Amino acid sequence: MAAIKAGQLGFKVTCVEKRGRLGGTCLNVGCIPSKALLNASHVLEDTKKWMPDHGIVFDNVRLDLQAMMKSKERAVTGLTTGIEFLFKKNNVKYVKGHGKITGKNEVTVEGTGGGAQQKLKTKNIIIATGSDVIGLPFLKIDEQRVVSSTGALSLSEVPKKLTVIGGGIIGLEMGSVWRRLGSEVTVVEFTDAICGGADGEVAREFKKILMKQGVKFKLGTKVTGAKLDPSSITLTMEPAKGGPAEQLPTDVVLVSVGRRPYTDNLGLETVGVKLDNRGRVDVNDHFQTSVSNIYAIGDVIKGPMLAHKAEEDGVACVENLAGGAGHVDYDHVPSVVYTHPEVAWVGFTEEQLKAKGVAYKVGKFPFKANSRARTNEDDEGFIKCLSDAKTDKLLGVHMIGSHVGEMIAEPTIVMSYGGSSEDIGRVCHAHPTLSEAMKEAAMATYDKAIHF
Repeated sequence: MAAIKAGQLGFKVTCVEKRGRLGGTCLNVGCIPSKALLNASHVLEDTKKWMPDHGIVFDNVRLDLQAMMKSKERAVTGLTTGIEFLFKKNNVKYVKGHGKITGKNEVTVEGTGGGAQQKLKTKNIIIATGSDVIGLPFLKIDEQRVVSSTGALSLSEVPKKLTVIGGGIIGLEMGSVWRRLGSEVTVVEFTDAICGGADGEVAREFKKILMKQGVKFKLGTKVTGAKLDPSSITLTMEPAKGGPAEQLPTDVVLVSVGRRPYTDNLGLETVGVKLDNRGRVDVNDHFQTSVSNIYAIGDVIKGPMLAHKAEEDGVACVENLAGGAGHVDYDHVPSVVYTHPEVAWVGFTEEQLKAKGVAYKVGKFPFKANSRARTNEDDEGFIKCLSDAKTDKLLGVHMIGSHVGEMIAEPTIVMSYGGSSEDIGRVCHAHPTLSEAMKEAAMATYDKAIHF
């Protein structure tokens, strides 16, 4: 995104990428392939469980995992080649290889597959190397039996038992995929709640729904060891607050305990680029590092590790370089969990407002009272709005339900412009749509909902 924007603004741009395909983690082994599998697995489950109740009957519905993986790969390939087209369109030079800063105005590229070394002279450098998975010292990731999110996208067969270590967004999404495809899924989480960062009420409802779908949870539990046998893996677990250990046999383990900024072998120390106390590249409000002509964006700097946040960083950074006033509003970056139902939120949670001592109002509306959700027989979940008790300024919106990842944009826009719950409640929403639940939740915040 930064390279394309820079090309559009007239910069002479070179993008160095070692993967051999453009799009970074998100497009190659993250957002895009995971959503392809989430959608395909949901369609399979819908076909088996939902369609017969609506008079649509198929005989011998079965999974063709190889075909599903090929479909995922087509989506990825189409989008990566699309970026190459955009590079050409915007005069961005693409160099394949590992880039390393070897001088304030120099990047040395080691070509992929033993290709020739190149030295690129440049005026400015933007570090956009993203993040990498965090592993466990006693459980080596081999991407076959012990997998990261990358390996979980490409399993050759459906494991009978899959254990997910970590109850965050990535673990829950990939666990959801393989549960739909036939795995017995257990999520082991160190804290007492899943989906860290989400509103507590939403997270509790989310856990109830996933349990009803068949996902098992062991919360407040830490994995302390693992024994790998030829045919199985046995994890040793203990209560996080102390207690007797227990054993959990499984076939595949997904390690999903977080991600770290990728700063390895970039030559940062060569020119004196400083890191903060969490290993992130330290930048000012204009994405500038401790070296005046070197900048950093995305997962490698402060802020949520989300692809859309990284895109905003990239555009804002380049606009600043062009003499503009690029800015990212980190208070209003939406988050989405692409399970079914989806979970989405933006702004403050109730827990955060209580900790800040902010007086607030709450308005909620259940999808069971929404006509479109009822018609679709897909009415689990609710929308919750939080607004300032005196001014009605919208402070946070939290959703769990079908397609809420699409619906979170509306309150994000309103909050970005300092709007109120009444601003949403007085806007005409099409009927019958799921978005009417957003209107009703807003109405319930400043006054009363009509349909509940």
